[in-house]
Amino acid sequence: MIRCLITDDEVIAQQILEKYILQTEGLTLVAKCRNAMEAFAKLEQHPIDLVFLDIEMPLVNGIAFLKTLTNPPKVIFTTAYAEYALQGYELNVADYLLKPFSYERFLQAVNKVKQAMVTVPKEESTEKGNEHLVVKEKEGLLKIAFSDILYIEGSRDYMKIFTPQRQYLVHLTMKKLEEMLPASQFIRTHKSYIVSVSKIRIVRTGELVLADQKTIPVSVNYKDQVMKSFSG
Repeated sequence: MIRCLITDDEVIAQQILEKYILQTEGLTLVAKCRNAMEAFAKLEQHPIDLVFLDIEMPLVNGIAFLKTLTNPPKVIFTTAYAEYALQGYELNVADYLLKPFSYERFLQAVNKVKQAMVTVPKEESTEKGNEHLVVKEKEGLLKIAFSDILYIEGSRDYMKIFTPQRQYLVHLTMKKLEEMLPASQFIRTHKSYIVSVSKIRIVRTGELVLADQKTIPVSVNYKDQVMKSFSG
């Protein structure tokens, strides 16, 4: 599943892109932003595979924003200005959609991204016998089965991984650990928590309850994604 972020200051453009994403197999919409500052925050909060990025935006334009990213996701520019095309390709963007664009043209751009990412799923550990997380703890490298993980709690640069048997303390950032986990099995609920979707039993306002009765907070920024995963 390709996780998408829309960054465009025009509401109509956002709505069109959202519609196209929702009707395209293999895409999921994580968030929508109206400027580069919001987009930067979302990239810090969520693992994003593809950004639909407008160029002419207030505060910081899309090209300047893209240049600030050290390890950017795939990018498809969406703009009404053809003169930026050369700069777009110099920045190695996946494609350049000139507004207004059709669904067919949108799909063509998305297929380019899918082809470029064709080797990525092997890293997401979906094959039999490879359903685990490999982490470094004080005793050495450890394998933790995805199915054993209840939830993960962040504490600065350390992560506590909780399983029914014990907890593990690993030196990783929340963002890096989130990228290592399969998005279909785990969901971010809060800036400090990641939860196994299969272990969620109850979702309430501001919190959820796991199978072991542990209560986990759900922040406003993540409640929609939590509900979508729980209901899916």
